[in-house]
Amino acid sequence: LDYLVGAVSNPKRPFAAIVGGSKVSSKIGVIESLLEKCDILLLGGGMIFTFYKAQGLSVGSSLVEEDKLELATSLLEKAKAKGVSLLLPSDVVIADKFAPDANSKIVPSSAIPDGWMGLDIGPDSVKTFNDALDTTKTVIWNGPMGVFEFDKFAVGTEAIAKKLADLSGKGVTTIIGGGDSVAAVEKVGVASVMSHISTGGGASLELLEGKVLPGVVALDEADAPVAV
Repeated sequence: LDYLVGAVSNPKRPFAAIVGGSKVSSKIGVIESLLEKCDILLLGGGMIFTFYKAQGLSVGSSLVEEDKLELATSLLEKAKAKGVSLLLPSDVVIADKFAPDANSKIVPSSAIPDGWMGLDIGPDSVKTFNDALDTTKTVIWNGPMGVFEFDKFAVGTEAIAKKLADLSGKGVTTIIGGGDSVAAVEKVGVASVMSHISTGGGASLELLEGKVLPGVVALDEADAPVAV
């Protein structure tokens, strides 16, 4: 609670949030909440293609939530209005099929050909993200940058894990918010150096969204002085 509520409600700044995962729909609440609090928002994972399509870019056969295009546009506009530096990957690793042995190549985000799907962020994006993270004092990460279950498409996610380990060693507060991000830092072997790792993916997202969790309320009540 100190980390997920405390560090996020009153972070040492600049405060960056890295949000990945396959769908915008599952991360809407957390993105909207973080836009109120963070200085830098880095987006990765399958959700980026909904943002690209909303901007009129061709996304090939990448994952897109057609019913969330307007929402993606409004989130981009909200970031601009709030002065949040929102970074989408500038290049992506694309594949000709969803498989660990797919043919792959790196292309600019604006040049995904028909029949190909984006499965990871590219090297230019990793560099841009790392440069942005170098300016930060607090970072929270929730969600992978690509299909990291396939080694070929785990490069972006693993690069972010290594960068956060490096920053943690320099005194930056690094918070890993549940689920696949935890699996990624464990896979890379850097879990032990992070400031905080939350194993509850869904619960950590709800806390970040500002939702009231019954267990937290019970803890708060247990802490409160009891009237005699």
